[in-house]
Amino acid sequence: MARKKIREYDSKRLLKQHFKRFSAYDLPIKSAQVTESTDFNELVEKEPWLLSQKLVVKPDMLFGKRGKSGLVGLNLDFAQVTAFVKERLGKEVEMSGCRGPVTTFIVEPFIPHNEEYYLNIVSERLGCSISFSECGGIEIEENWDKVKTIFIPTDSSFTSETIAPLVATLPLEVKGEIEQFIKVIFTLFQDLDFTFLEMNPFTLVNGKPYPLDMRGELDDTASFKNFKKWGNIEFPMPFGRVMSATESYIHGLDEKTSASLKFTVLNPKGRIWTMVAGGGASVIYADTVGSLLSVGDLGFASELGNYAEYSGAPNEGEVLQYARVVIDVYQLAYSSFSVLSESVINGSVNNLNVPLQCATAEPDGRERALVIGGGIANFTDVGATFNGIIRALKEKESKLKAANMHIYVRRGGPNYQKGLAKMRELGEEIGIPIEVYGPEATMTGICQEAIQYITAAA
Repeated sequence: MARKKIREYDSKRLLKQHFKRFSAYDLPIKSAQVTESTDFNELVEKEPWLLSQKLVVKPDMLFGKRGKSGLVGLNLDFAQVTAFVKERLGKEVEMSGCRGPVTTFIVEPFIPHNEEYYLNIVSERLGCSISFSECGGIEIEENWDKVKTIFIPTDSSFTSETIAPLVATLPLEVKGEIEQFIKVIFTLFQDLDFTFLEMNPFTLVNGKPYPLDMRGELDDTASFKNFKKWGNIEFPMPFGRVMSATESYIHGLDEKTSASLKFTVLNPKGRIWTMVAGGGASVIYADTVGSLLSVGDLGFASELGNYAEYSGAPNEGEVLQYARVVIDVYQLAYSSFSVLSESVINGSVNNLNVPLQCATAEPDGRERALVIGGGIANFTDVGATFNGIIRALKEKESKLKAANMHIYVRRGGPNYQKGLAKMRELGEEIGIPIEVYGPEATMTGICQEAIQYITAAA
């Protein structure tokens, strides 16, 4: 399960679209999204209610405490909303230690209300936790002692008896409506593969629950069965995080293949770089799993240059494109990156002649290590994927030497002996030190060797 945050606009869109499938009525949710590309004249044609009622406007950027930070406009007309957005669109703000530009807003009807309730559902390993409070709103943290929580084991029925502890103290005139609302939301939560859903607050409009603020996360590994239900869903980067050109390119490759290709720059000046097969293995190499030692455990997290993972049996061509860019991770020295990306994918560009990030434009003489690791594959042809990596390493021979790169390889799985033999031959052919190990070596053993290499040379 991979929990991916979605915008409030999409959370409410999914809620509005699917609520009636599990209930006897529609949720009268109205919302509009505003970005840098929004034409306000076209927006009001599409959403005429924007001109007929008072409005609320707030950033939709995956961060909370918007009201406490003065980033919410209340009880405004559309002209005031337009001015509010234009004044703040693209401006940087700092939230929870992260700085970034505000690029997306959500606009909704202003709902006068007295009651503010809190609802939270979280998917856990063995079931779901549901929390509820009669004291929701911006002061929820100060009233956390009034939040009630129950746990619903997987495959257990969600009955009135189950929910009773949450709603026991509610007045009788609202108890039934809120109880039914929580049941419907929980059913929708499971049906759409939410992993996290929070309404803080929701209120009552004409006696019916209505969400005012909402946060949601989806299990993106369930997209294959939910693409029709989710529609055009967006999984934005965390606030303050902007993809580099290289990361965007790998992301584009990932979207065009049934395999998985992931890449994130952690420290451009790092001296330990990784290209790891398998999501679980990539985490082990970069962090801690159980008692295994990794780069982070050994005190060299600051020297870790990147996170990189390929899995799902990518073919040789896909691995070649991936490995080229992982090695050339500085930045692409081309004026039209999008055109370059398409040409590379189509096979019309055979070599990305760009600076090597781990070497920098002016090599500093310091030693560096590249860890090409992985566990024991079940169905990935190790020999075939290594062919792609080997071709990329041959192309980048001069840059690898300029970076004083020492390569460490560990892999197991189908045809791994053939792949490892080719790696040993490559080291002799291009004159770059390549230490090669099979499944007899521990996965993180090569991390320790890489650290010993860069520290001994320091």
